[in-house]
Amino acid sequence: MNNFVKPFIIAIAGGTGSGKTFIAKKLQAIDPKNIALLSHDRYYRDRSDVPVDQRELLNYDEPAALDNDLLLEHIEALKDGKAIEIPQYDFATHTRLKETTKVLPTPVIIVEGILILAKHKIREMFDLTVFIEVEPDIRLARRLERDVGTRERTFQESINQYMASAQPMHDKYVEPGKDYADIIINNNHTLEELDVGIQVLEARIKEVLGRCQ
Repeated sequence: MNNFVKPFIIAIAGGTGSGKTFIAKKLQAIDPKNIALLSHDRYYRDRSDVPVDQRELLNYDEPAALDNDLLLEHIEALKDGKAIEIPQYDFATHTRLKETTKVLPTPVIIVEGILILAKHKIREMFDLTVFIEVEPDIRLARRLERDVGTRERTFQESINQYMASAQPMHDKYVEPGKDYADIIINNNHTLEELDVGIQVLEARIKEVLGRCQ
């Protein structure tokens, strides 16, 4: 795959705690050299200009919380065969780090995130759109585990944010994205059942990679 091939771009959307990142990484593992992964979470806006005690009061679950123009610019660059430098984000301080991560153009690019189907201009960039459907109580449990375990938030902080913004914004911006999905995968039950949906995506990716050889 030395010659540049216009990438096949897959969107994996769904609510908080739906398993988007797990599925995206599982798919990337098919061929890490030829499958790039972009996480929308890396594009949260830097909030260093906001007093520390006020940052937790901001709404991080609406499209305006993310630098969608930069994401769009990066996807377009990858489609043109150009490397990009994606931001790194510190969820504990709500600020961007100085370091970036270089991503090279590949035949398959996976973009995962809660709100990637909320903007028309971004939706237009995808060749295949996937929505991961999960019941609210399961998503909440998974979100709590993630926030308390890896994002340095207390249990109460996570609950408060979920009730105040995550669930209302899910209803307003995330759930409607399901209407634009080519494939809907249910992730309410066991990994064995989830694997059935993943196998469909794996087959499609292998088909794309096969054409690039």
